[in-house]
Amino acid sequence: MALNNFKKFFGGDVEQEENEGVDEEFYSTTRETYKEENGAGGSKMMLLEPRAYSESTQIADYLKARNSVVVNLKRVTPEQAKRIVDFLSGTIYAIQGDLKHLGGSIWLCTPNNVTVDGKITDDNAKKEEKETKKEEDDEFNW
Repeated sequence: MALNNFKKFFGGDVEQEENEGVDEEFYSTTRETYKEENGAGGSKMMLLEPRAYSESTQIADYLKARNSVVVNLKRVTPEQAKRIVDFLSGTIYAIQGDLKHLGGSIWLCTPNNVTVDGKITDDNAKKEEKETKKEEDDEFNW
């Protein structure tokens, strides 16, 4: 692309790249259209445990290929886990996918051709909710 801008600047002929429309067409496809064209069984579910931030690009490549990815971040430091989740959030936004926290340090990343329904509650959230409710109840019990 930079080469094309350079050629334009000096008045040279700019060749149209054949791949430019492919990416836009790929990500503008709806779930229904994808299912009609490729059938329901067209994608994979990948299970990954990255050991370094550098492996987040591999996860992004799987998502770009329309595969769902379950990411277990237990093998990385909390700082690296945050960076990986931030990177995946950007990737998910770019491909119009979905990112769900399954619990602990496990995340589900899905492209836009996969629908995720339901909700998983975290045990810690339940405990905090109970404690908050108990504190509210105790507040008026003198």
